[in-house]
Amino acid sequence: MVLDCLDAQEAPFSKGTLVAFRHRLIEGQMDRRLIERTVEIARQSQAFGPRALWAALDSSPLWGAGRVEDTYNLVGHALRKVMRVVANRQGRELAEVAHDSEAELVCGSSLKAALDRDWDRQIEKDEALTLVLNALQAAETWVQTLQQEDALLAQPSLSIARQVKAKDVQVDEKGKTSLIKGVAKKRRISVEDSEIRHGRKSRSVLVDGYKRHVLYNLDTNLIRAVGITPANIPEASVTKAISEDLEQQEVRLKELHIDRAYLSSHLVRERNNDLEVYFKAWPVRESKRFAKQTFTLDWERQIIRCPNAQEMPFVPGGVVHFPEEETCAQCPLKELCTTSAKGRSVSIHPDEALFIELRERQ
Repeated sequence: MVLDCLDAQEAPFSKGTLVAFRHRLIEGQMDRRLIERTVEIARQSQAFGPRALWAALDSSPLWGAGRVEDTYNLVGHALRKVMRVVANRQGRELAEVAHDSEAELVCGSSLKAALDRDWDRQIEKDEALTLVLNALQAAETWVQTLQQEDALLAQPSLSIARQVKAKDVQVDEKGKTSLIKGVAKKRRISVEDSEIRHGRKSRSVLVDGYKRHVLYNLDTNLIRAVGITPANIPEASVTKAISEDLEQQEVRLKELHIDRAYLSSHLVRERNNDLEVYFKAWPVRESKRFAKQTFTLDWERQIIRCPNAQEMPFVPGGVVHFPEEETCAQCPLKELCTTSAKGRSVSIHPDEALFIELRERQ
């Protein structure tokens, strides 16, 4: 559209060119400038005025473009890049360079086919892992014999293979290697994209990529700020970047609608009194015994009072335990309150005051 070639029979540029120009735009901070300029034009056209911002912040999954692979293929892919960059530098065939490095195993069309193992048997999976790690060790030794310029070109891809090994592989007391169970916090899942991560859109839907966080102006539906985080990072971590965007636009939030994933963000925990925060509070569970809402919270004194007027101190984010022997055992309302032999306990959420306010609104 920008190049005025929508009616072209053949695209005048490749997808790679489009990606490259997007990277140049981001490096020059022009992605931020696009949003700021949109806001400026909207202000000049009186689409909205300089009043405080009523906004909604929400996240959505952003699938990564980098190929996601298991540990075997990640190491093999990285080593194959090591061989290829050296082969291109020396003007040789990949197979020839792979033979010199004694890591031919990883340079075929399919690493899993070359390993030729029964992947349903743990002992054969461990054997395959050993072969891949042997190829890594051989490549490391071979790179040390290269000329300095060739070795420097090989190091980035070799470092990726080492990174995957460090995060995914464990060695027991007998020296046996195996894959670590579970997923390490910063585990790499793609050779081409170093920041892509496993995450969840819901309990049943997995995302390999990122989370896209968008702040909308509820008056105009204009996007005022955008943030990106890896898919395994909590939503609340993005709000500082969102605030920086708003500060550059010289705008302040008056009303913010969020979901509960952003509750621990600085926008909620460090908010000013003039910022109203809205989200759907957790429902009150129906029970045969007293719900937490029947206990009264005195925020000034930080005292919680039970239905029988017994008081205990509380701290937001903590749990209050009414002592069984001193309080609950003698209480005439015990059967309506708890069956625990340790007495009644009540947890106080860090944002309990906000929950109470929202439940009253709802």
